[in-house]
Amino acid sequence: MAMDPERLWQLALAEIEVQLSRANFATWLKNSRLVDKKEGVFVVSLPNNFAKEWVENKYQKLLLGIVRGFDYSAKKIEFVVDGQNEAQLASKKISVADLSRFENRIDLDFRVDPETNLNPRYSLRSFVVGASNELAYTAATAIVREVGTKYNPFFVYGGVGLGKTHLVQMIGNEIRALYKGRVRPRYVSSEKFTSDIVWAIRNKRYEDVKKRYRDIDVLIIDDIQFIGGKEKTEEEFFHTFNALYENNKQIIISSDRPPQSIPTLEERLRSRFEGGLIADIGYPEYEMRVAIIKAKLQDAKRELREEIIDLVARKVKKNVREIEGVLNKVLFYQDVRGVDVTEKTASDIIEKSVKNFSRRVSDEHILKTVAEFFGVSPGDLVTRGRKKEVVEPRQIAMYLLRDILDMSYPYIGEKLGRDHTTAIHAVEKINQEINKNSSLNQKIILIKEAIYKS
Repeated sequence: MAMDPERLWQLALAEIEVQLSRANFATWLKNSRLVDKKEGVFVVSLPNNFAKEWVENKYQKLLLGIVRGFDYSAKKIEFVVDGQNEAQLASKKISVADLSRFENRIDLDFRVDPETNLNPRYSLRSFVVGASNELAYTAATAIVREVGTKYNPFFVYGGVGLGKTHLVQMIGNEIRALYKGRVRPRYVSSEKFTSDIVWAIRNKRYEDVKKRYRDIDVLIIDDIQFIGGKEKTEEEFFHTFNALYENNKQIIISSDRPPQSIPTLEERLRSRFEGGLIADIGYPEYEMRVAIIKAKLQDAKRELREEIIDLVARKVKKNVREIEGVLNKVLFYQDVRGVDVTEKTASDIIEKSVKNFSRRVSDEHILKTVAEFFGVSPGDLVTRGRKKEVVEPRQIAMYLLRDILDMSYPYIGEKLGRDHTTAIHAVEKINQEINKNSSLNQKIILIKEAIYKS
């Protein structure tokens, strides 16, 4: 007796789930359904064209092999997009038990909700998962399922334009949709939180601010590094944090650096942040950059030739925001000229758009930027003392002088009041640890961004 198709597909999904990462399974296959089976051809429905193309290229053979394990008659798997087989899909009962089913119920007019401050454009569907953000994504989906009890607080950090705001707002939007108002999230930038505190002080309305930020179930605060050194803001956030945490309310925080690298942050806040899960978002690898470009094209209902997509993915490596900017310029050029963009034209656009990270900067500027990042003075880096808090900044400064400016070891040693062997040791040490220590790697990325930005 033949196995029921729905049962067969659930067994096949269970099998492939153990062979893929949780993030990849959730992104590409969790929402798939077997909608037809005829003469050995299995027709699988996926939510959009991008998912269809990705699964066809990456997982078709794997899926066919797994399906054949349950049904020897399987000869081929074909993929369709939801809506292409309406008659068949209408007869199926769609489960809404898991969180991703709720994503399509979010209002997609992209207007910020005045109650939650959340922008619905930051959705689960539009978040591209790769090796650089897989841990953060997996934690985010777990938080949505177990609000307040799983990974609380959740602290995510990474450089500019890597998707931190998308991730934290996505959590809020998924919670809002899944629990239908029973769990109340609120998103706020650290600048807005600070301005609310200033307003409360001026108008003697502290109770209003307390109610606004404590009478909720999920507090999402973006770019927490900016509250460092603002005493009243830190104090109020500390008490808000404690009030929410003690009542099992979820706290989600983003920053451009890990807690230990925010020099002006109070120690009591730093220890609170480190008591939960800390996840970093790194620079997207090539495959993820391709996926991001194709997702953006899918959303815009546009197309580009594969060689242009490959060119943008290879040349634009910094962050998602930069990829999107270059892509928009390429599409704009195509619209204005009314012809497909050539590889040479795309290369010219990229060259003009992407900042040249190899441009030379002064050694003084590097030392000043490193000192500011760690909250010490440039003079501390060149003193003969070995205070613990300046050893790492000094070694990183030596590494960057060599890496960016290609300065000689004797010059680096003299510049920082050491001999050339100390400079060699520092550069070699950082070189060895940078690929093993994600925290160190992130610090150097952020410092480089600060150097080139200014």
